[in-house]
Amino acid sequence: MIKNHLKNYIINLILFFFISSIIFSQNEVTKGEFFLLGKIDLNGTLNSGLLPEAYLKFKQMQNDAKKEGVEIEIVSGYRSYQKQKNIWNNKYNQNFKQGIFGTKNINRIIQYSTLPGTSRHHWGTDIDVIDKRFTPKGDLLMEKNYSENGVYSQLYRWMKKNSKKYGFYLVYDDSPKRKGFKFEPWHYSYKPLSVMFLKRYIESNIIFKITQDSSLLGRKFINNSFLESYLKENLLEISKDLK
Repeated sequence: MIKNHLKNYIINLILFFFISSIIFSQNEVTKGEFFLLGKIDLNGTLNSGLLPEAYLKFKQMQNDAKKEGVEIEIVSGYRSYQKQKNIWNNKYNQNFKQGIFGTKNINRIIQYSTLPGTSRHHWGTDIDVIDKRFTPKGDLLMEKNYSENGVYSQLYRWMKKNSKKYGFYLVYDDSPKRKGFKFEPWHYSYKPLSVMFLKRYIESNIIFKITQDSSLLGRKFINNSFLESYLKENLLEISKDLK
């Protein structure tokens, strides 16, 4: 009996120091503005595009879902500033070629895509998920795939019922009162960290620095007035559970 207690004590002690070291490392890399903007190298810290704390909870959620026949797979986790800028600039060029110019071009992009430096995916807390058992035709991340008759309908129902138990919340829900980005049934955020990061982001006012990047296409149409509106109607118009 004493040996078992000693064994459990040692295991718990090792686990405590292991988790403490993970959290310490995580807290170190998430300091400062560069982290919030996606401009710090997180490759040595992330696992499957998530910070250590979020990853541990995700794996627990993934394993429990698999027991019920749902195989959650992350198709997009962390995105650096540069990667988000590439997405932005490519969409800007595509729209431009179609004759969509100026602010119309910008407004077309921000239906689903964020300005680089403002993406929640910069933080290692947000993920886009699919059910890897299925491969639909066309793009994976389409609303119809998560609808009642869609290939990911079982995944969506499971997440709606269970994801909050693990700290993951839908970001852009289908509330008719919500403005900004359109409904994204695939996008979940690890609340214990992302709420804190969003608060720091807002308080720092760093959003007004993103247009200093001369290689950001359309930057001349993105003034402070636009950014104030974008902050209010896009970055802050999220599920009420994440506020």
